[in-house]
Amino acid sequence: MTVPSMEEQDDKRGFKVQDRRRFSAEGEAKPGGDDASSEAPDIKSKPASSGPEPASKPQASAAQPAPSRQSSEPPPELTFAAFLWSLSEQALAALGEIPDPMSGKVTHDLILAQQMIDIIIMLRDKTRGNLDPHEQALLKEILSSLQMKYVEMARQTNR
Repeated sequence: MTVPSMEEQDDKRGFKVQDRRRFSAEGEAKPGGDDASSEAPDIKSKPASSGPEPASKPQASAAQPAPSRQSSEPPPELTFAAFLWSLSEQALAALGEIPDPMSGKVTHDLILAQQMIDIIIMLRDKTRGNLDPHEQALLKEILSSLQMKYVEMARQTNR
């Protein structure tokens, strides 16, 4: 009887990791990136004696089709500034400054507005020292504007 080597044992009980990302670290599309998603994953399963495996979570992207776009316009660029802008839009809708994009109605929700402001404050604190001057100025301007509007609305509701 021969004893299998360590390499043979590892091959029988582990997983093979393969990079299937479509983009490089610089954001460039990798060659052949489109066909990688159609291939089955190359995973070696663990032996049955290794104990129960946790139940797998369903993937939302696989279960639901992506929403279709009505126009042929490309999607907006995903940047930190665009993310900040979307958070500020939600806060402005909660403050009643703009209509809610989903319902078209003007609402006043101080709790939601405070939560959105708190999220922006958290982002400011967590990204301190990592933003370019434009992003830093935008964050400061959005935050101060939202805080002033929040105080005005809170004063009006307390009267």
